[in-house]
Amino acid sequence: MTFETDHLGFLLNPLDWQPAWAEQSAEQLDIALEAQDLAIIESLRNFYFEFDLSPPMRPLVKHIKNNFGADIGNSIWLMQRYGESPARTLALLSGLPKPKNCL
Repeated sequence: MTFETDHLGFLLNPLDWQPAWAEQSAEQLDIALEAQDLAIIESLRNFYFEFDLSPPMRPLVKHIKNNFGADIGNSIWLMQRYGESPARTLALLSGLPKPKNCL
C-alpha cells in the first residue's frame, strides 16, 4: 500500500491514515507495535482533530499521562519506547504533521 508523504516521510493528509500506515512506519523504525501503542496513536489522532495540533513533547507527555497514567506518561518511558524524539515518532505513526519545534 502506498501513501502520499512529504519530504520527511510524514503523511500529507491525516485523513488518509490507516492502521497499515502505522504498521508500515513502525516497521521502518524497527518498532513492534503493541495494543498500547495503537491506543496511544488513536488518542493522538483524537487530540489532533480536536485541537488541530500535533503535540510537541510537553503537551504530548501531559496528554499521555492524563489518558494512560504516570507509568507511561513521562518523557523517560516515551524516549525508551519511541526514541530520542517521541513527539516526532508518534506523529509519524499517527499520520499527523511533524510537531512544531521537532527536529
